[in-house]
Amino acid sequence: MRRILFIVLTLLSTLLPSLAHAWWQPEWSYRKPVTIDGGPQAGAIGSDAGRVPVLVRLHTGNFKFEGVSETGADLRFVAADDKTVLNHQIEQFDPLLGIALVWVDVPNVSAGTPQKLWMYYGNPKAPASGNGQRSFDPDYTLVYHFAEGAVPPRDTTAYANNGQTAVVPVEGTVIGKGAQLGNGALMLPATPSLAVQAGGTLTFSAWIKPDQLGARQAIYARRDGAGELVVGIDQGVPFVQVNGQRSTPGQPVQAGQWSHIAVKAEGDSVALYVGGRPTVSVAAKLAAMNTAAAIGADAPAAAPAPAANATATAAAAAATFAPFTGAIDEVRLSKVARTDALLLADAVSQGAESRLTVFGPDEQQAGKSHFGFILAAMPLDAWIVVGLLGLMMAVSWAIMIAKGRHYGATARANTTFIEHFREAAGAPLDRLATNNTVPQEVRADSSLWRLYEVAVDEMRRRHDRGYDLSAVSSATIGAIRAAMDGVMVREIERMSKRMNWLSTTIEGAPYVGLFGTVIGIMLVFVVAAMAGAVDINSVAPGMAAALLCTAAGLGVAIPALFGYNWLASRSDAITADMAVFVDEFVTRLAEEQGEGRTRPTASARA
Repeated sequence: MRRILFIVLTLLSTLLPSLAHAWWQPEWSYRKPVTIDGGPQAGAIGSDAGRVPVLVRLHTGNFKFEGVSETGADLRFVAADDKTVLNHQIEQFDPLLGIALVWVDVPNVSAGTPQKLWMYYGNPKAPASGNGQRSFDPDYTLVYHFAEGAVPPRDTTAYANNGQTAVVPVEGTVIGKGAQLGNGALMLPATPSLAVQAGGTLTFSAWIKPDQLGARQAIYARRDGAGELVVGIDQGVPFVQVNGQRSTPGQPVQAGQWSHIAVKAEGDSVALYVGGRPTVSVAAKLAAMNTAAAIGADAPAAAPAPAANATATAAAAAATFAPFTGAIDEVRLSKVARTDALLLADAVSQGAESRLTVFGPDEQQAGKSHFGFILAAMPLDAWIVVGLLGLMMAVSWAIMIAKGRHYGATARANTTFIEHFREAAGAPLDRLATNNTVPQEVRADSSLWRLYEVAVDEMRRRHDRGYDLSAVSSATIGAIRAAMDGVMVREIERMSKRMNWLSTTIEGAPYVGLFGTVIGIMLVFVVAAMAGAVDINSVAPGMAAALLCTAAGLGVAIPALFGYNWLASRSDAITADMAVFVDEFVTRLAEEQGEGRTRPTASARA
């Protein structure tokens, strides 16, 4: 009894979702685990990064956009305790394209123990709660996502340092939309929140993709009198220049490829980062700057002090930089020096091949088996294939059931009829047709009755024409056999009707399912390539949904194969019974009324 109970509990544990974690709120129907892993086998950020706005990149490879609001308003991110709600901001949410970009405020990204979050969705009544002002900590003074289009970029922080000039939008950048630079500077406002104190701290970061590698191209520039801070690239080599002092050459970037560039000023040093890792630095302090900065071109210098007018003007003219030609995305400014781990976490989590975030399978509050999650991951083309296979299965099962009932009724009726026929041995052959000993349902279902009936009809027609049936000739016997053979052929055709559909289902259903699998796998890899995700968690649901098409094809073909073989054996048995009955009837006809039978003698008649 205990073993049986153990087996039942094990089966239930595989069919029902895990109940180890409590559900945050019952109004949300679904949730998805998201693991933030900065360990050496995942993000490899080296040390704890602390509070980080982590990019959660959703696509059809890791998330099925079903049951969620069209705008993503019902998305909620909850800590592992299923109580603490995390701030988030939606940069892009397009269920038609199957792409979503969400920034989640993770309190502590660790390089040690992975941190688990829950993404809840599936509440049509939930109001929108995403807010960039709370998703980025107060030390961020400017964050541009460039998601607005051909307008001045909007600052998502609480400081509202919106851009002063419109930008040319670019689709399909490293994170959603970006801006095309090269035709003028994107001017930033000169606000107190962006002011830099002498010897103060600052962090600038952005994703850039140079169209061509030129000389002295300015990515970020700010000037105030003799104070200067320029971040740029020179023939593909990023550099930082502080108050006329320029960094030595470091790690280069490639034209046409996205690279993460960051600069951190702290104390007596200004360091340059490429791909989240430090490359070169300048031993200098920032000067006090309160002027407007520029993105993508050199910034205008503020009016210098009168005593140094000529010298400053000459230095400014000599230090003029060329515009940066290329695309830019995710520009950030901070009034503090960000840690190396945070800059590396930004570069790792925001890139197309992020390994910092790992997605688990979706869960449903009401309970859903693993098979249900596969169904939830199926795209439209897979549903079309499965629907076609479902139609084939319904038709084949209907044929098998109808044929099985028909063959069963025919076999039972034939058994009953042949008993009556043999019991009437010695009586006239047409006796069963003239009395009511054979039940009506037997006459309706028995194929042997129809053979018997056509033979009796042939005998009666010959009797009506004046033939002597007391001595049936061999020609008459042959004609009766031919009539019975014709009916037998029609009965065989009747039994074989629609059996070709079963053979078509057996041969065609696996190919239909395989077609759906091939199309599904093609779409999985295309979407994964477009989204830049190549991990197993992103492609496994789509692959499982694609393979379900093949499984469905086999599920349709295998029962049809078994049913076809069983029906064919039943049909062969009925056909054999009919052939035996024809021989038996003709033999009795020849023995009892044939020309060669022995005539009774006079004494026998007496």
